[in-house]
Amino acid sequence: MSQIVGNTALAYHRAWHHVDARDRVLGKLAARIALVLMGKHKPIYDPGVDCGDYVTVTNSRAIVTTGQKQTQKVYRHHTMYPGGLKEIPFKRMMEKKPEEIIRKAVSGMLPKNKLRERRLERLYIFEDERNPFASNVLQRWQDGQVPGSRPQPSFGIGIRPTLYQRTKR
Repeated sequence: MSQIVGNTALAYHRAWHHVDARDRVLGKLAARIALVLMGKHKPIYDPGVDCGDYVTVTNSRAIVTTGQKQTQKVYRHHTMYPGGLKEIPFKRMMEKKPEEIIRKAVSGMLPKNKLRERRLERLYIFEDERNPFASNVLQRWQDGQVPGSRPQPSFGIGIRPTLYQRTKR
């Protein structure tokens, strides 16, 4: 058996990412966090393999929503007793558990399969600047872009895109 660690082992390494949620839109932020938790930013991505990274989110209390979600959005859960439907408005949820808002949004963005709970275990959300995992963080999202994502190539003069690239636009 070989003792050499190949490129594959390095590709499966789980990195730590830090996101500052101050003045960030909830839906966009949740979608990008879900991509990193799934591992879609890695070249070895496979839907049946859990190869995502860790994500820490700070300042969850300063999240921004668009439209009328501040007044109209309602979180519902059932206690499993007769008449046990509980409804919590967005404003009250923001006062009591702001980290739960981001967790529910990211959970809705992840695929509904057996890997969902394991992926959510790698998401750490904090209300303020305090981050106990700061020493683990390798990458920070400054401009809101997912680390490792590449911009789409622009085609120069005389270069024609393939049929797949034309339909992709």
